[in-house]
Amino acid sequence: MSDLDSFIQALPKTETHLHVEGALPYELLHAWKPDLYPENLYTHAPDYRFPSFAKFDEILLGHALPWFTSAERYHEAARAIFAKHVAQNVRYVETSFHLAVTQFTGTPGREIVAAIRSAAPAGLEVRVFAGMLRSDHEGPLAAVIDDLENWDELAGVDLHGHEIMPTQPWTAPRWARLRAAGKITKCHAGEFDGAARVREAIVELGVTRVQHGVRAIEDPAVVALAAERGVTFDVCPLSNVKLAVVPSLAAHPLRALMAAGINCTVSTDDPLVFGYSLSDEYRALAAEAGFTRAELARVAAAGWRVASVSAAAREAALAEIANLGGAV
Repeated sequence: MSDLDSFIQALPKTETHLHVEGALPYELLHAWKPDLYPENLYTHAPDYRFPSFAKFDEILLGHALPWFTSAERYHEAARAIFAKHVAQNVRYVETSFHLAVTQFTGTPGREIVAAIRSAAPAGLEVRVFAGMLRSDHEGPLAAVIDDLENWDELAGVDLHGHEIMPTQPWTAPRWARLRAAGKITKCHAGEFDGAARVREAIVELGVTRVQHGVRAIEDPAVVALAAERGVTFDVCPLSNVKLAVVPSLAAHPLRALMAAGINCTVSTDDPLVFGYSLSDEYRALAAEAGFTRAELARVAAAGWRVASVSAAAREAALAEIANLGGAV
């Protein structure tokens, strides 16, 4: 390993923006049906760019949904996913599952949560979130969404999907109710739509965890609002490049957002179709965006600042990072 690789490996890392269906290790699909899933997925090519969100969604769901047909399949996939985390010295993971899968497969959501949680190996803290589209309260999922506050094993919820969908009136009161029940509320914003959607997530939905958030950089007032409110952006730099949210890592606003006082974590989003690991994200930030070791240490520390762990565990991780990379 190079000195940089050794440093990245030594950092106790977190992953706080990960869709479990989008994290299915492609090698499981290839081993399961090699004729249908060839050894190399073409979207993993470094120069591949998804032409649209719709095409990305089509490819992702086309690969993920045939696998995720039961709680047992979630458990098997999660074991493989978490083994990759442990190998990279990732010690804390927040992952969401797509709530609509409960309707596709007839599998109760609580069984899916239990299957994912039971796959976590010793030394890896895992928190599971229910992810849903902005339109999901219109149909049979409404009753499920209204009961999520009673799922003790659920860490929180996440509003995801293409931002072309408007955020509907049902969301804000339910997000407030979920927070009152001790759940963490997240919202995807500032990826395919602009800074106004980040403001909406913060002001109207009351979240302090924005998934992506990078297009907040288009409005200094929104950046200042996020910093003032102590909002964390769970950023996925290589996802942003692959989906053409930004033209390159060199042009990515991550450094500027950090400089503005926003706590920014780094995660992989949907490695099934992107083909990158969390360590790859750190390496790419160093190689293509010129991140120093001190900046990488700050990124690692950002995850621990919002991790749902004890104060002692948080302080221990931050001290370990400081010893490796200086002040964080």
